[in-house]
Amino acid sequence: MSVTQGTPATQATQSTRSTRGTRVAAYAAPAAKAPLERTTITRRPVGEHDVLIDIKYSGICHSDIHQVRDGWGEGIYPMVPGHEIAGVVSEVGPAVTRFAVGDRVGVGCFVDSCRRCAYCLRGQEQYCVEGMTGTYNALDRNGEPTYGGYSTHLVVDEKYTVRIPDGLGLDVAAPLLCAGITLYSPLRHWQAGPGKQVAIVGLGGLGHLGVKIAHALGAEVTVLSQTLRKREDGLKLGASHFHATADEATFEELAGRFDLILSTVSAPIGLDAYLGLLKVDGALVNVGAPEEPVALNLFSVIGGRKTLAGSMIGGIAETQEMLDFCAEHGLGSEIELIAAGQINEAYERVLASDVRYRFVIDAATI
Repeated sequence: MSVTQGTPATQATQSTRSTRGTRVAAYAAPAAKAPLERTTITRRPVGEHDVLIDIKYSGICHSDIHQVRDGWGEGIYPMVPGHEIAGVVSEVGPAVTRFAVGDRVGVGCFVDSCRRCAYCLRGQEQYCVEGMTGTYNALDRNGEPTYGGYSTHLVVDEKYTVRIPDGLGLDVAAPLLCAGITLYSPLRHWQAGPGKQVAIVGLGGLGHLGVKIAHALGAEVTVLSQTLRKREDGLKLGASHFHATADEATFEELAGRFDLILSTVSAPIGLDAYLGLLKVDGALVNVGAPEEPVALNLFSVIGGRKTLAGSMIGGIAETQEMLDFCAEHGLGSEIELIAAGQINEAYERVLASDVRYRFVIDAATI
């Protein structure tokens, strides 16, 4: 089922409380490369500064597949993936001040950080010098593994929770907690806006949101995709131009055109060729991460004072800013809503690029 607007969901509470925590339903990979299966996990008791979230929707990110299959190594199993989490607060700790029962909230890629380094103190928790604590596949302060959003409930410190505006459907908001902020942060940092030429490489789960957000910021947007197959989609999403990178003439035609290029693909690209598309002082920013090292001729950046950079998600305050921006401009993810029993099939479809444009799990089916 393809969904582009908010849809309601009812959540059956499937939990058993104890003084040691709450047993809840979840989908987990029992071992590296194993299919996900339904299980139960223990969520910690609600602490002083914690909120208990009844999860309504959880997005599927390509990085979930990488980690479930131990593509980046050091996986912690059983693993409950999911860092695009949208739900409703059902309980708050006694010291919580930012949220109340019934609030619509979200949790993204991390649930803790050191809270004292320069980056944490200025709202860039994703660059914490001690390392942020991932929403899943990480160890918390007590050495316990973190479990993600493929579950019915989540306990998290209010500091790492964001408010989802009322005008934004929880289902289409879920992917914004990773994919949305991954594009919003560099677009804001490199000042995409009126008078700027912005190119988005790849029109997938990340790229489609890059097009929407860049267009809403006022930039003139071009999609660079391998073929013209998604041209109609790209133009509907807000792009003014769409070019096929498989056509070598594209790189001649667009030479020196862009102020900013955002590469959203995880496959290797010819960096020198893409750097040639930048104006003097332009930037090529990578938010997709190829697994293998990439090659670069330094004259591709020296000649035009160009920048080759990367960007990783965003801090809590910036994520809240992004959600407010999306609500104000009527932006949400283009999603296909699935039942939990379809997760393994959805993984294969993601790898085959057979989704437009983001899978979201209905947590009521877990």
